[in-house]
Amino acid sequence: MIVKMTHSNINDFNKPNEGFIVIGRIIPKYVDDNWTYTEEIFSEPYFKQYENDEIDISYVEEDGKAVFLYYDENHCVGQIRICPNWNGYALIEDIAVAKEWRQKGIGSALMEKAVDWAKQNKFIGLMLETQDVNVSACRFYAKNSFIIGAVDNMLYSNFPTANEKAIFWYYKF
Repeated sequence: MIVKMTHSNINDFNKPNEGFIVIGRIIPKYVDDNWTYTEEIFSEPYFKQYENDEIDISYVEEDGKAVFLYYDENHCVGQIRICPNWNGYALIEDIAVAKEWRQKGIGSALMEKAVDWAKQNKFIGLMLETQDVNVSACRFYAKNSFIIGAVDNMLYSNFPTANEKAIFWYYKF
C-alpha cells in the first residue's frame, strides 16, 4: 500500500534507508548526442550507506511536493520523495527500499506513483541523480524508461566520495 506522508506517519520517513553493496560502476559514454554506458564490475565489492535525511515538514504541509511511503502491513519498507525542478521536470530527490524488500516490485510501484503524481501536476517528465557506483539503481532507472541526460565528475569532488561521478537520469513523458 502506498500512502502520502502526513504528520501521523512522518516518523517512518527514513525507515527504508538501508545501505547496499557496491559491485562496480557504470561507465557513461557520449557519442553523437546519445548517452550509452557499460559496466565495470569490481573485484572487491564494498558496502555503502547514505546518511539519513532530515525530515522536511514542507513535504507534508505544501502542495506541489510529496513523499510517498510504501507499507507492507504496518511496516514502512519504501519511500520516494519528489518536488518541482526549475526545468519543468519533477525531481525525484530520493527513492529507497529496505534491503529485505528489494527486487519485489516496490521500487517500480513507487516509480509509477511518482509518474502519476508528476503527470497530475503537469510536469514534462521525471529526473533524478545517482552515483555511477550505484549500479543496481542505474539498472533500475534504465529498466523504468529513464535515459542518461548528463554526467558530472565534479559534484562530489570535495567529499570522501570524490572518485564517484553524478549521473543525471531523465524520463520525458
